[in-house]
Amino acid sequence: MPILLALGAALLFGLVFGPQWWVRRAMQQHATERPDLPGTGGELARHLLDLAGLKHVPVEIAPADHYDPVANVVRLSPANHDGRSITAVAVAAHEVSHALQHAAGDRLFAARVRFAPVVQSFEFAAAVVMMTAPVVLAVVHSPMLLALQVGVGIALLGVRLVFHVLTLPVELDASFRRALPILETGHFLDAGDLPGARTVLRAAALTYVASSLMALVNIARFRRLRPF
Repeated sequence: MPILLALGAALLFGLVFGPQWWVRRAMQQHATERPDLPGTGGELARHLLDLAGLKHVPVEIAPADHYDPVANVVRLSPANHDGRSITAVAVAAHEVSHALQHAAGDRLFAARVRFAPVVQSFEFAAAVVMMTAPVVLAVVHSPMLLALQVGVGIALLGVRLVFHVLTLPVELDASFRRALPILETGHFLDAGDLPGARTVLRAAALTYVASSLMALVNIARFRRLRPF
């Protein structure tokens, strides 16, 4: 029985932390500076937006890579905005692809934008439930009620995970139906660099799912969901 419990715990640990570890590793593995690349991630993003007739969409530096559909802005982390690496180029193409989805009126992307505030409200509710749990325990002195609150908090955070799993096709479309063909046909990367770009694009597509899994065990911290 102890062996089975240990194996179960190891499996759960792998399922929760494995995807996040792989995403970070994939991004870091291909983040080596490449002076031979024609431009930085920020320059590529600006170029692709201009080619698509989206000159009104700015490219900004931000703490995290995302496309903000409300402000209509592509935001890249400093390393990817100013860096010349496979990761910088691939991530820039991925985020620009979200802008292309938005401009094309992609239905699934539009649905994701519409329901994102609802998911944020669930996450906020989860934070409130978890932060008030110690207070409730101190007042009521009921371990059962505490367990119930924790369960409700995890369930509320689970809504975020389900949301990102259901909208994963939006990320896969951005990475492999849009960004990868752009990098291939535009010759922004050599053929030898494309396998690395595919790995980065796969990691970019799975970023939200991986972070949602981490949120299930990081229930004590509440942070606002970043856009797309």
